[in-house]
Amino acid sequence: MKSETRRKATKYARRALLFLLDVALVVLAIELATAMRYDGSLKSREYHSMIRKVRPLIPYFTALYMALLVAGRTYVSKWRYAGARELARLVAVCAAGALITIGLNYAFHWCISRMVLAMAGMFVAAFVGGSRFMWKICREALLARRFKSDERVLIVGAGEAGVYAAKLCQEGRGISGTPVGFVSDEADMRGERLYDLPVLGDTGDIPSIIQRRDVTQIVIAMPDTDGERIADIVDACRRTRCKVRILSDVDQTATRKAGFLREVNTSDFLSRGEVRLDTEGIRGYLTGRVVLVTGGGGSIGSEICRQVMRFSPKQLIIFDIYENCAYELERELQNRYGQDCPVKVLIGSIRDKSRLDEVFAQYRPEIVFHAAAHKHVPLMETSPAEAIKNNVAGTRNLLQSASEHGVKRLVQLSTDKAVNPTNVMGATKRITEMLIQQFARRTDMKCMAVRFGNVLGSHGSVIPLFEAQIKSGGPVTLTDENITRYFMTIPEAAQLVLQAGALARNGAIFVLDMGQPVKMLDLAKKLIRFYGYTPGVDMPIKIIGLRPGEKLYEELLTDSEKAAMSKTAHDKIFVAPPIPMDDDRLDRDLAQLEKAAHESDEAAVAALMQVLPSYKPNRDMLAG
Repeated sequence: MKSETRRKATKYARRALLFLLDVALVVLAIELATAMRYDGSLKSREYHSMIRKVRPLIPYFTALYMALLVAGRTYVSKWRYAGARELARLVAVCAAGALITIGLNYAFHWCISRMVLAMAGMFVAAFVGGSRFMWKICREALLARRFKSDERVLIVGAGEAGVYAAKLCQEGRGISGTPVGFVSDEADMRGERLYDLPVLGDTGDIPSIIQRRDVTQIVIAMPDTDGERIADIVDACRRTRCKVRILSDVDQTATRKAGFLREVNTSDFLSRGEVRLDTEGIRGYLTGRVVLVTGGGGSIGSEICRQVMRFSPKQLIIFDIYENCAYELERELQNRYGQDCPVKVLIGSIRDKSRLDEVFAQYRPEIVFHAAAHKHVPLMETSPAEAIKNNVAGTRNLLQSASEHGVKRLVQLSTDKAVNPTNVMGATKRITEMLIQQFARRTDMKCMAVRFGNVLGSHGSVIPLFEAQIKSGGPVTLTDENITRYFMTIPEAAQLVLQAGALARNGAIFVLDMGQPVKMLDLAKKLIRFYGYTPGVDMPIKIIGLRPGEKLYEELLTDSEKAAMSKTAHDKIFVAPPIPMDDDRLDRDLAQLEKAAHESDEAAVAALMQVLPSYKPNRDMLAG
């Protein structure tokens, strides 16, 4: 608290000193404009006549300019990041001041030279703007000296992001080092200079540039480039053995205190195009609302929480059974949005209906994102009863409690493994999709599910496994050389879940466009090359066979769904047709399923097949 008070006091003191400096500069500008109009001749009769008219009005002119500078947000702008936009605003403010004084001169017959008043406005802009940019230049020079190191940095990308990366390097924000130049594939950029640094060649010249310029680090600053192109650039950079970093999105990093530059990771070259969101639609149902996220500490749940906080909810409730990840997420959000941000962590399980009722009664959430689930396919094959208790019974508990306590909208996360399921996890997720549609018909709550494939970097996914195997020296294990999977990044998945919630089609199963499936053998080879090895030479790949419940390929839609799938307003979100079902029979089957889950795993699998005839377990499951 004391440090916060001290920080605010320092900020206001700095603004006050800046205000007083500007008062002096405005007075100087008016005096100088008068002198310049008459060639600075202090003996000139015209000069003395004019100065006698101007000086009594200087306090009023100064007050006018200072009021305009305050109205023009001059004192709340971060001039260390100032550029053309801030300069244009300052010029506009001073031009307005000149026009107003000329108008007042006519209205009150002051008989002051219009040239004096116009020049005064120009000098105010020059003095005030010059003082700001001189401080900015001096500060950058001091930071460059302070963070000067022996590291030499090559920047890949010669656009705005590249220039921004050069500034970050010189200021020591995220990385210290001396930028030596840029690389760009735009033919007309070669030989140009940006930020007083040369464009040295294209991406094909990277190895030779590194040798000539003694480069030790590479920064990739191409945020709008697609994943395949990034893969090629990363591959070229990795062959040089230089340390490679990537610039995060400039719009996102501009407000952060740290972390501007980060290590290149797999999502940078496996991700697709940027997700375009209807932010107004999302803001319309999240801003000012109480939002609850089950499984909020998990990999996807935590990213949903981060995305929700962008839209200023009244309160965000992170509900999870595992306290460590939930606690870490709470600390992260408090560091980003302040200690008093509206985030609440509640520990509990969706299996516990009384705990859910307690939470809903006390906090009255209006929007629920349901991300809590057992999702690891092989583990659920060995513990099917637990999968049913958590994924099916837990989801049913949540739907009942939410509908009883006035929740307006509930969005459940589903999976492509729910389509023609061959494993317990996929079968339980298919049933939860059925529950969503049942509650959409029976209650006033808008219920929907979002179905998507594998998520890069999520807990238990294949990418961390491959990375750990590579770092330990191999081999990289692959279940089958022909196996394929759909992939998207965690932020992309979370953003599309929020977008699907904005579409608000009651009972809908939204299916996300996952692009083309990725062949896992190709993915393994990319990762091996990413870490500087050669597949099959110094990093072996071992085929170990399919695991229990695993398929060679996943599907996002059943055959019947493909024929009846419909589009939405968003080009990456589609709607599967309703699942045909008898609600009364589903109630009876689920009651039997939950009873069987408390008897044995064998009984649970048998009951699961009764509820879901499309579920085809492997022979080991049937044999018990």
